[in-house]
Amino acid sequence: MTFRNTVIFNLVLWICSFTIFLFVFTENGQPKTIDIIYTGSFLATIIVPVLINFYLLIPKLLKKEKYLFYALALVVNIFVFTQFNIWFFDHFIDFVFPDYYFISYHSNITLFTIFSVFLIVTTLIKLSVDWFYFNSRENRELKIKNQQMQSELTSLRSQINPHFLFNSLNVIYALALEKKDAIKDAIVQLSDILRYVIYDSSTKHVTLKEEVTLLKNYIEFQQFRHQQSDNITFNCNIDDENYPIYPMLLLPLVENSFKYGIKGDIDHTFIHINLILKDKEFMFDIENNYSESLLETKEHSGLGLENIKKNLEIVYPKCHELNISKTKDTFKVNLKILQP
Repeated sequence: MTFRNTVIFNLVLWICSFTIFLFVFTENGQPKTIDIIYTGSFLATIIVPVLINFYLLIPKLLKKEKYLFYALALVVNIFVFTQFNIWFFDHFIDFVFPDYYFISYHSNITLFTIFSVFLIVTTLIKLSVDWFYFNSRENRELKIKNQQMQSELTSLRSQINPHFLFNSLNVIYALALEKKDAIKDAIVQLSDILRYVIYDSSTKHVTLKEEVTLLKNYIEFQQFRHQQSDNITFNCNIDDENYPIYPMLLLPLVENSFKYGIKGDIDHTFIHINLILKDKEFMFDIENNYSESLLETKEHSGLGLENIKKNLEIVYPKCHELNISKTKDTFKVNLKILQP
């Protein structure tokens, strides 16, 4: 709670308390000057124990779960200031207001009860207000964090789209150089993919069916250029096509396999993709040929792997496993998304 809010809280609390006590201490319902002075003086003796409770006992003991020490300290606090109230009205207030005669109207037990009830009620009020401000701050921080995450995701996605477009245009360019008739079909296929990439993937989640369709379209698009389709396999075993998944999560991995695997070894090209969803457990693995003599490890990681690592940390924090392994001839990525 800020200083400004603390001041406002205390002003409201003590104005309301003064009004309530004045009503209680006034006999005929019409407050007189002496009733106002008595109420203000009584309130002055109870303000100090309440403030001690608010800003010492609660933060130092109650909020640190030292309940027994808090209870004992609260009882001592109440007892000390009930005695101070009696002394205040018996010996001190006459010097401040000599024109009026004041005495302590309440017995020790009555005063202790009044102080106890008042401190318990104000403690509940203080805890409620603290919880409200704490919850508001948490929501504010969470909102800021979500905005930062969305900004980062947007930034990452803005990197993926040009990267994907650059790779795709390379395919079209290669087909044009070879003067293949398939270039027309490839352009139509690319337009469908780009429609998804630019428009449909702008949502927070898409269905797994949509993501699988994207991958299949991309694989078919790449096969316009690469004729070894028998060495490119995509196996799906899905028990829920409506399973929600972050859009374009898998595409960078497939892009990398086509770009670096085929680039690495034309004669022994292969890409094997397996996607399994069973009982809400999502698994995706992709393996392709790899040649250390033609590709450096850093290059093979590419923009796609870096982006997918960052995406996973944001959209699937602490509920995913990403494993990357390689041998002399193969490079494999395994992704598992666990139930949160």
